[in-house]
Amino acid sequence: MDTAELLVKCLENEGVEYIFGVPGEENLQVLQALKKSSIQFVTTRHEQGAAFMADVYGRLTGKAGVCLSTLGPGATNLMTGVADANLDRAPLVAITGQVGTDRMHIESHQYLDLVAMFAPVTKWNAQIVRPSITPEIVRKAFKIAQSEKPGAVHIDLPENIAAMEVSGTPLRHSSQDRSYASLQSIQQAAVAISQATNPLILVGNGAIRARASDALTQFATSLNIPVANTFMGKGMIPYEHPLALWTFGLQQRDYITCGLERADLLIAVGYDLIEFSPKKWNPTGDLPIVHINATPAEIDSSYIPRVEVVGDIPDALMEILKRVDRQGRPEPINVKLREEIRADYYRYAEDKGFPVKPQKLIYDLRHVMGPEDIVISDVGAHKMWIARNYHCDRPNTCLISNGFASMGIAIPGAIAAKLVYPNRRVIAATGDGGFMMNCQELETARRLGTAFVTVIFNDGGYGLIEWKQHSYYGESAFVHFNNPDFVKLAESMGLKGYRVNAAEDLLPTLKEALEQDVPAVIDCPVDYRENLLFSKQTQDLTCLI
Repeated sequence: MDTAELLVKCLENEGVEYIFGVPGEENLQVLQALKKSSIQFVTTRHEQGAAFMADVYGRLTGKAGVCLSTLGPGATNLMTGVADANLDRAPLVAITGQVGTDRMHIESHQYLDLVAMFAPVTKWNAQIVRPSITPEIVRKAFKIAQSEKPGAVHIDLPENIAAMEVSGTPLRHSSQDRSYASLQSIQQAAVAISQATNPLILVGNGAIRARASDALTQFATSLNIPVANTFMGKGMIPYEHPLALWTFGLQQRDYITCGLERADLLIAVGYDLIEFSPKKWNPTGDLPIVHINATPAEIDSSYIPRVEVVGDIPDALMEILKRVDRQGRPEPINVKLREEIRADYYRYAEDKGFPVKPQKLIYDLRHVMGPEDIVISDVGAHKMWIARNYHCDRPNTCLISNGFASMGIAIPGAIAAKLVYPNRRVIAATGDGGFMMNCQELETARRLGTAFVTVIFNDGGYGLIEWKQHSYYGESAFVHFNNPDFVKLAESMGLKGYRVNAAEDLLPTLKEALEQDVPAVIDCPVDYRENLLFSKQTQDLTCLI
């Protein structure tokens, strides 16, 4: 047995189902070992796509997704998706091929110090310098990747080490009990919540990882405390729940800002500072905060909790609930705020404007998708609208890259989502800019038989940057481009292609595309004049509630 074969046995021991990657000379031994493995190697069209697939796989399953590249340009291509997983707290293990150890001390073709290169974008990384340490390296990599806060790790395998003979076996997994918050912190949190007049819950992605949806809904309902979620905390409470204030995190004033301005206590549940900086919503640091999470609060002058409840999130919520006394307190939920948020959302249901308004497009997306179906959002102007207007009944049914916020994630992410949940409908929502960054992976989707729908918000430019330029300077520059015929591009890959020519066409087109047994692409012209109109509305918003 060579080192590459031992590596693959260790990956099997970790329960790896898929490895996403691009073949290369320096990973030949690993590829050969995978031919005899139960692990399915998914050949992608670009290493970035491979890393994004592993990223979304990890976020959906809680188990580390695995991606593979060769050395040099293969490894540098992999880095964007690895960094995305690390900042979005998705467990991922990246494996790179490398030149032999006998060539590292001299100038060598395609050689880069990959351990040094990956260090800033991973939780931990290491090079396998001796065949015998392979089981320890792999076990440590998966343990670190999957531990709170989860993230990316990197294993570098030199080609001469990969080919060396070795004897060894994978390491067994050690069991790890859940950690529970101290009774003192639970009691302190209960007192703070009991004394608050208008508390507000802000829930983030850590609560999704902790599978705390049921506990959070019970906690909020029993105490009658409204809930707002971050971009990455969607679905923690059903969006039609009377206490749901939907998504918080737009870098502009919005309805939820009004609720926050009225709050005298913020209960942050599974919230991560990287999801939305507290300097945006608590610049003076005056708002009292109760921090409930699996890990202690990060240091930030705008986020200094009065109480830190550190431990298992569902358990902490239930233990606090037992001790809270809110009798005689006024109703914390502002009914008018909830009504205004809902009215703004539903008023686009019958909008006939064309190009299609982003609010209408997202309203129709929500209409055709079931509670368990999944939307993967790319990054761009459409992401801001999806974050604000696409609401969820269940956790992990709308995935948005918001820690690293990388364009190009939607199509590879949709492939991973469909592999994890083959019976769910999946939509990749992307701008025309993001679409062109990884559209080649639609061939991968076709080859794998992963039938999902890609919806292109087509505005012929980098819409989010144009939005920012107009907000700052009153004009735009360098953001416009030409696109191919997206319908013909889809058809050339053996996919179904559609073009929306009127707002009334959108809903039936979505329904038809979702019934196809091959991937489908919908080209939908979008009216991004709504971006600046929204900015103007937020500037004029007055909290009269």
